[in-house]
Amino acid sequence: MFKNFLLRFAALTLVVTSSLVAQVKTGADLLFEKHFDLIAGKRMGLVTNHSAMLSNGKHLADALFENPKTKLVVLFGPEHGVRGQAPAGKSVRDSIDPKTGITVFSLYGRINKPTPEMMAKIDVLIFDIQDIGARFYTYESTLSLAMEAAAENRIPFIVLDRPNPITGTRFDGFVLMDSLRSFVGMHRVPIMHGMTMGELATMINMESWLKNGVRANLDVVRMEGWKRDMWYDETQLAWIGPSPNMQSLQTAIVYPGSCLFEGTNFSEGRGTEKPFEYVGAPFVNGKQWADELNSLRLPGITFEPIVFVPQEIQNVAANPKHKGVRCEGVFLHVWDRNKYEPVKTAVHMLSSAKRLFPFFQWRNSSIDRLAGTAKLRASIEAGMTPENIVESWKEERAAFGGVRLKYLLY
Repeated sequence: MFKNFLLRFAALTLVVTSSLVAQVKTGADLLFEKHFDLIAGKRMGLVTNHSAMLSNGKHLADALFENPKTKLVVLFGPEHGVRGQAPAGKSVRDSIDPKTGITVFSLYGRINKPTPEMMAKIDVLIFDIQDIGARFYTYESTLSLAMEAAAENRIPFIVLDRPNPITGTRFDGFVLMDSLRSFVGMHRVPIMHGMTMGELATMINMESWLKNGVRANLDVVRMEGWKRDMWYDETQLAWIGPSPNMQSLQTAIVYPGSCLFEGTNFSEGRGTEKPFEYVGAPFVNGKQWADELNSLRLPGITFEPIVFVPQEIQNVAANPKHKGVRCEGVFLHVWDRNKYEPVKTAVHMLSSAKRLFPFFQWRNSSIDRLAGTAKLRASIEAGMTPENIVESWKEERAAFGGVRLKYLLY
């Protein structure tokens, strides 16, 4: 009997263990497992950062460098650099990668797009960076410009796909106006796009959104096991903060909304333990704001009054707003992420902040770039209700949805 019990227990353990091992496979892992023909014998350029980890714990750049059947020639670094150590907004210089000894060209600073000289010695350009799912995350601009450079230089471009951490089902917010194109938003997509980097690359390429309508010779190495309704913590992939202020999935969940406060004189929580989850300013009454926002009964979220003091944090937050000054504000406590609507919530927060606190100010060019339009700022200034503001983007959102649908890979 005891032997039978042990056999049943072993079988159950095997089932449980198998279910835990089963996980999403990223494009980076599958490049080695199933698509090595794309790079075998090739001289490679790699656009990447610290998030490009394989399931064995090795960084993609290191694995490619060590492989005898390929030659990694050059690295390209986005905002925060190849190894992810530069603070937000700080220019990154060209350098030598300390682990591989390979030249690193910065794509965040004086130059944002690989030049022909940088690409002269490569046969293929690979892109592998974990995205967040918000239009104003600069890695999406780096993706577009790198693909554009590959197209112009007739070099194949490979995107190694990774999950959209906040699911691939929801897209929301104003669609970017062409007149407001910048490095924090280059294409006609809403604030939340609900796509993976591979899907975005395909859409940008096929919709002729690259300069002069050029098209890249694009390959997307798709994931296996990823479903559109998955949150990142359901993929069983390890969370690696894609940027210094994005150290948890919870931050990524609120980011598409609360990042809009970068376009105001409010702190968006940089320089605290919960960036983008803390929002406030020295002139705010936290309890008053929390009570006002909670009275709206917005889906999936409650607001807790807080006090915080932004501080400079090495390699994370350089000179954050209101550094060293006591701020009051709210903590965004998302208790049902499936019901929570980040952009709609942010519109309510901005509208109430403008109404309640006389010292509230816009940073006009910044808020318009982030929102993708001047309509958000102008509508709040004119006293339009948040509900009507949200309603005003529904038509353009629906039009984007029709385009988006053509390029979904999963």
